[in-house]
Amino acid sequence: MLSRTADHLYWMARYIERAENMARVLDVTYNMSLVPNAAESEAALWLPALEISGNLEAYERDHEDYTAAKIIHYLALDINNPSSIYRALRSARENAHAVRVAMTTETWENINALWLEFGQFIGQDLAKNGLREFCDWVKARSHLFRGVCFGTMLRDDAFSFVRLGTFIERADNTARLLDVKYHLLLPEQEEVGGAVDYYEWSAVLRSVSAFQAYQKIYSDTIEPWRVAELLVLRRDMPRSLHACFDEITPILDQLSGSRSTECRRMAGELHSKLRFGKMHDIFQHGLHEFLDDFVKSNNKLGAEVHKTFFSIAT
Repeated sequence: MLSRTADHLYWMARYIERAENMARVLDVTYNMSLVPNAAESEAALWLPALEISGNLEAYERDHEDYTAAKIIHYLALDINNPSSIYRALRSARENAHAVRVAMTTETWENINALWLEFGQFIGQDLAKNGLREFCDWVKARSHLFRGVCFGTMLRDDAFSFVRLGTFIERADNTARLLDVKYHLLLPEQEEVGGAVDYYEWSAVLRSVSAFQAYQKIYSDTIEPWRVAELLVLRRDMPRSLHACFDEITPILDQLSGSRSTECRRMAGELHSKLRFGKMHDIFQHGLHEFLDDFVKSNNKLGAEVHKTFFSIAT
């Protein structure tokens, strides 16, 4: 496969996943805003959404205050924000258009229709009306895209690069989300285990569709260390870090063939830490430090994937 084609397929999948993840963050933050006393101020409630997406510094360059309306627009529809849902879906469609002959007709038609239908939201004030419906629409279209890919694409290198992009992006988002909860969201005055704390942890679980999974596995009240275990080490939780690398590692093995590539080694190292790691040891070392190291390592892996498979394209 041409490296340029692989590059477009990989980033198409990453942008679709990025849009869905951003919709999840907006949805769960909005739900938290409905909880009485969930935060001391509007800014305290919505700032973590900017932190999770890595957009805080960029937002502060162009905005003076942190209102829900401005942050929602910035993360959802701002054409100048590279991480907004608008830009993510536009970039996904542009990448798909460039290599539409490398995917099935159904896959191309799905992503093209997604972009055309997205136009209905442009210009809306989502903070006043329709944010929940908007987020549900983005998540549903992302699920549909993955379903069409899985159900129609040949299991060749093109399919592998789509899957690789999806899981590298998903791992990044899960780690950032969990890190922000521990690093920023825990209220200093609120007693851990209190009502607000329960709703915050419930919100984190719901943002990655893990609330029912948690109840089924633990059958107990929500405990921070169990949430962390579920989203980091449980391989049966689809959005956990372990589950993502259960997919990434064999994909890179397949794409690398007989070559001993650096990205293959890096993925194997991260996978081993997740496969054999213990939550007790992670907490002793520091969950924030562990997640921060993971995000950096995952970013380095993404850069190495580009160097190994796509560099010819540039």
